[in-house]
Amino acid sequence: MTDQTKPTALNLPMVDPLPPETQKYFDICVEKLGMVPNVLKAYAFDIEKLNAFTTMYNDLMLADSELSKLEREMIAVVVSSINKCFYCLVAHGAAVRQLSGDPQLGEMLVMNYRVAPLDVRQRAMLDFAAKVTTGSAAIEEPDRQRLRDAGFSGRDIWDIANVAGFFNMTNRVASATGMVPNPEYHAQFR
Repeated sequence: MTDQTKPTALNLPMVDPLPPETQKYFDICVEKLGMVPNVLKAYAFDIEKLNAFTTMYNDLMLADSELSKLEREMIAVVVSSINKCFYCLVAHGAAVRQLSGDPQLGEMLVMNYRVAPLDVRQRAMLDFAAKVTTGSAAIEEPDRQRLRDAGFSGRDIWDIANVAGFFNMTNRVASATGMVPNPEYHAQFR
C-alpha cells in the first residue's frame, strides 16, 4: 500500500521553493479545486516535466474542441477503467460526476460504460476510445467511419484518439509509480 501522504510510492521530492509560475498554478488549483492534484505534485520534482505534462493535459482537456469537457472526461474514465488505473478513475470519475450532475453516470463509466444510458454519439466515441486502449493496431477505416456516421468530424476523431492516447500513457505512469488520488476526490459531487 502506498503512503497516503506522498503522491507516489517514489521518493521524488517537489522542487522547493517552486518557481513563481508553478506556485501561481498550484494556487489556482487550490482556489478552483480546493487542492493541488497529486499528479501535479508527483511531476513537481522536475519543473520541465511538470510543464510538459500540464501543457499537454490543458490542451487536450481544456482547450477548444467540438468534444465537450464532459465527453473528454468520459473518455478519460473509460480508458482508465479498462486499464484499472485507480488514480485516474477516482480523479476523473469525480469530474464526470461534477460535469454531468449525475453521480450514477460517473459510477457506470467507472464500472462498465456499456451499462450507461448513452446516446449514439457518446457510445460510438467511447467504443472507439476503448478500442484505442485495447487494440489500437486493429483500428481500420470502418471504425473511423462509425464515428463519422455518429456526427464526428476528422478533427473530432483526432481529439478522441489523442485524449484516449494521453490517458493510456498517464494510466501506466500512475499505476507504475503507485500514484494515489487526493482523498478529497472520493466524496466529491455525489
